[in-house]
Amino acid sequence: MDYRETIDYLYSSLPLYQRVGAAAYKSGLDNTIALDNYFGRPHKRYRTIHIAGTNGKGSVSHMLASVMAAARLKCGLYTSPHLRDFRERIKVNGTPVEEDYVVSFVAEHKEILERIKPSFFEMTAAMAFDYFSRADVDIAIIETGMGGRLDSTNIVTPIISVITNIALDHTAFLGPDRLSIAAEKAGIIKQGVPVVIGESDPETNPLFVRIAFEKEARVSFADRFFRASVTADADSPETSRLTVMRGDKLVIDAIPFPLQGKYQERNVQTVMEVLESLAGELGITTNHISEGLTEVITNTSLEGRWQVIHRKPMVILDTAHNEAGLRSTLAQLHEIPKTGRLRFVIGFVNDKDVTGLLKLFPRSAAYYFTRSSVPRSMPADELASFALSAHLKGNTFGSVAEAYRTAMEEASPGDIIYVGGSTYVVADLLTSGKQ
Repeated sequence: MDYRETIDYLYSSLPLYQRVGAAAYKSGLDNTIALDNYFGRPHKRYRTIHIAGTNGKGSVSHMLASVMAAARLKCGLYTSPHLRDFRERIKVNGTPVEEDYVVSFVAEHKEILERIKPSFFEMTAAMAFDYFSRADVDIAIIETGMGGRLDSTNIVTPIISVITNIALDHTAFLGPDRLSIAAEKAGIIKQGVPVVIGESDPETNPLFVRIAFEKEARVSFADRFFRASVTADADSPETSRLTVMRGDKLVIDAIPFPLQGKYQERNVQTVMEVLESLAGELGITTNHISEGLTEVITNTSLEGRWQVIHRKPMVILDTAHNEAGLRSTLAQLHEIPKTGRLRFVIGFVNDKDVTGLLKLFPRSAAYYFTRSSVPRSMPADELASFALSAHLKGNTFGSVAEAYRTAMEEASPGDIIYVGGSTYVVADLLTSGKQ
């Protein structure tokens, strides 16, 4: 098989959550451990940083990887899902895993894959751990998938664990409330391994403190130490300016920062606390941090986070897909001075509480309801029906590209078009060539 045939084989033979939803979810680590033993426990051969949380995992992972590259460390990065191509999930210093490696990995190990029948995510984690070992990385940034305790990545013993924040998402698997979800995410806390919590919360803080105490793990809350500010750069509309304070001390002074989402302030605070905790072990300096944060997109090709792809009209792509994430992006959207109308190209997956999410959106905007190409996407006409109940009006479209094209045709230069609601809506637009 060539690369495309190999990817098609993986999609068709291994259950993939992004495509089929609950049917792909496998509780327990039996498959992961079996694969890990088969490959000789490759993750034991390099240091890791393990990252869980509801929102911000991807941004934090990419920022950390960029700083590691700036510090001249060979850094693996494992994240999910991908936006354009499968190989985005596994990178070393920003370079995706080679097509030839993916092809040979599947060809050489097809027998055990068909015998164990892992999920797509279980297989991908095993591939990443093996690849990083072969690449002889100094350190690997490992992002969990959905949860933590039973996540396929939770066989690593990292040098530090990170939990970005807790919000309601994937409640069918992680529990119905924030405490239940926090307990699942806290499953990545290991004996004697320090843990950074990105965002303090009076409801979940005691749980994290208790579990860390039980595991003899030092726990710190990033927002108690660092305060980050992302502001518009008047001289360059493509970047922001980032300032970071530690208490009353200025740590980073208005450096260029390519991630323009205000929610990145919380993610930067998390990154800063992680790096301070590891400074002695990895030799990372403030200069490395400034360089890594300034070059995060160049170093890692991060996309889909408040990504501005057009100016007149302004077009913003964002992968926010739960209530906490959408509240943040919509709040920033309303702060932008505008002379025209807001237009939303949106779609959701069919296991979201869209009734609650749609109530967050403004009634006065124009809507282009669509669905992404993954099978678990909610049909556009069903979404439009839910939207009507929330007093949102618009038309339906069979593809993201068609919805976006129509929005662009109808928009004036002063309008703002927001594309999102689902990671896969953003992915479809990026891969359609329409942007």
